[in-house]
This record gives sequence, structure tokens and C-alpha cells, in this order.
Amino acid sequence: LTDKGNAVIGVLDIFGFESFKVNSFEQLCINYCNEALQQQFNLFVLKNEQDEYEREGIKWSFISFPDNQDVLDLIWKKGFGILNILDDQCRAPGTTDKTFANDIYQKLTGKPRFEANFRQVGARQFGVFHYAGLVEYDTDGFVEKNRDELPREATELLLSSSSGFVKELAEII
Repeated sequence: LTDKGNAVIGVLDIFGFESFKVNSFEQLCINYCNEALQQQFNLFVLKNEQDEYEREGIKWSFISFPDNQDVLDLIWKKGFGILNILDDQCRAPGTTDKTFANDIYQKLTGKPRFEANFRQVGARQFGVFHYAGLVEYDTDGFVEKNRDELPREATELLLSSSSGFVKELAEII
């Protein structure tokens, strides 16, 4: 309460959601993490508290909050998520940022929370409607940044390990 008796609520953005003039692969990864954190906050703070109020018979007003599972699926869901499409592109020979962009346009156009208008397609960009708003991503560099392969020497070192577990990890990598 303030000195005048009025109630005040302060808000702290603990997730650091950001959108820059140019957003690339790293920002998509950061914003995906922020979406996951937002979902955890919604479930464990808002939903669980409201469920607790109901169980205890506390009188209160329901607080609606958005479910962002569709954004998490758009970015990561196996089979059609942006990052899964990128992983598939990186496994195929001869792929480029252009082939990645064309693949997401083909597979994701019309999906909720995905945007690829004429201007964006011409610039090889796409938009995601995150919980905090629309962010446009530039696909330039996505394929190379996602490959980020372990140096050959590091793989050889792991393969020469006396530990079967470490050798098995090296074969997976």
C-alpha cells in the first residue's frame, strides 16, 4: 500500500524477452526458452494457485492467462517445428538457408502463430507470434549456426576413451 492507501502492483519481467531489428537463430533459441519459462510460470504459479484456491474454498476471481503450447510446438514439435525442420535440413546434403526458408514456408504457412507474408518471403524471413508479441526472424545463417559440429579432433579423442559410455556418446555426436 502506498502512503495514500492505494494498492500498487509491481511487475518484473524475469524472462528477458527481446526482439531486435534483426533476429536470427540465436534469438529464436532464446525466445523459445522464454516461451518455455512463461509456460512454466503460467502452470506453476497461476494455474496451481487458482486450483489451490478452489480446493480450499477461497473466494477469488478467476484470472485468465494464455496457453502458449502452440508457440512451443511451432518452434520445437517433432515433425513440423521450425527447429526440427532445421535439423532435417542440416542432415541433408547441399542445404542452404534458402532451402530451409522454403521448407518452413511450405510446411508452416497457415499455421497459427506463424507468419510469412510476401515481403518476408522475399527477404527470407518469417514471423512468430510469441506470448510477448510478433518477432520477425531472418533465416540468414540458420543452417550454418545449427550445424555447429564438434571438431574432428574432439570426436577422435572421445572415441579413443577407455569408457564404453564415452565412446557411445562420441558415435551419437
